[in-house]
Amino acid sequence: MNPLLARLQPYPFERLRQLFAGVTPPPGLRPISLGIGEPKHPTPPFIQAALAGDLREGLAGYPPTAGTPELRAAFTGWLQRRYGLRLEAATQVLPVNGSREALFSFAQTIVDPTRPGATVVCPNPFYQIYEGAALLAGAEPYYAPSDPQRNFAVDWDSVPEAVWARTQLLYVCSPGNPTGAVMPLDEWRKLFALSDRHGFVIASDECYSEIYFGDTPPLGGLEAAAQLGRSDLSNIVAFTSLSKRSNVPGMRSGFVAGDAALIQQYLLYRTYHGSAMSPVVQTASIAAWSDEAHVEANRALYREKFAAVTPLLAEVMDVRLPDASFYLWAGVPLRPGEPAEGSDARFARELLAQYNVTVLPGSYLAREAAGSNPGQGRVRMALVAETAECVEAAQRIVQFIHSRPQTA
Repeated sequence: MNPLLARLQPYPFERLRQLFAGVTPPPGLRPISLGIGEPKHPTPPFIQAALAGDLREGLAGYPPTAGTPELRAAFTGWLQRRYGLRLEAATQVLPVNGSREALFSFAQTIVDPTRPGATVVCPNPFYQIYEGAALLAGAEPYYAPSDPQRNFAVDWDSVPEAVWARTQLLYVCSPGNPTGAVMPLDEWRKLFALSDRHGFVIASDECYSEIYFGDTPPLGGLEAAAQLGRSDLSNIVAFTSLSKRSNVPGMRSGFVAGDAALIQQYLLYRTYHGSAMSPVVQTASIAAWSDEAHVEANRALYREKFAAVTPLLAEVMDVRLPDASFYLWAGVPLRPGEPAEGSDARFARELLAQYNVTVLPGSYLAREAAGSNPGQGRVRMALVAETAECVEAAQRIVQFIHSRPQTA
């Protein structure tokens, strides 16, 4: 067996399953899960129709790993409409089977494990795929600390120069999971300068980019590069997906875009990896990327939901409306004498046992660094269900907090 497999930590939802072992929720309360970030809004009918078309079309041959010209044109058309970018469909975009598999496999293309001290930098808290990708590529993950006083923005200045010097790949996530924070242009300017100085590649995870609450869409990594005069998009590749944007997580459809030289090598890897997108999914993806009306309707549903839920929870928890994404990153209120360590896991277990609501402990989405876990004392809530269900969950959480004993 590959010995690097032994370095992988249990996935957050496996840890959640272990935490909940032996818990019996009260009868009469339907279960409500805010734990998993799986979109629950209905899939738009026109996408369903595209999937249910002539399923025989294209099934007699192997699909091209690079996707059809029509699919790649749909990608570049959306990038131009959304970000004002003009990318070459033949060389700067590739279809992927959801951003998750691409974020993982990209590290296998970029990392050279024979170089001493090969390092992959990622935020902390973070999406655990970044860590797993680094480890199985033969690199060491470095967890860049975040600043709770700035909505858990990553403190890139605290990363030692010696770490940057051996970094080969940097994962960023904007809008962020779990915090929902969006990286501003100055932050991108700092990262591009570091990349130029040390030669590492930036992988920009942007799968939540179309769920936002203000009037201005979140800034994308490629968009930031263009605004800063980096017309060749050197050393940056952006990852996006239809799952959240179009409510089709089961389609496993997304794309990567950016530096043509990196895309060329990634295509070589994917050709051997055998990760071509189904012709049926390609057809439905073209339809989804070509329409914005359903995205606007989806965004309106999330805005309505967050407007109803956030004020309820803000009365009893440290929580506020995020910049974007469909998560609330909420601080757990401590009872007098209760230790902070483990408070998020205790909160989640007791909430399930007493009110049948599932939330994810924040410490499961982070790693201990400099003596503390930045997710400790917080929980992530995915507001993916219908508004009424999320409001009911929030009301139960409020009741739960008011009913908790005043001693730990």
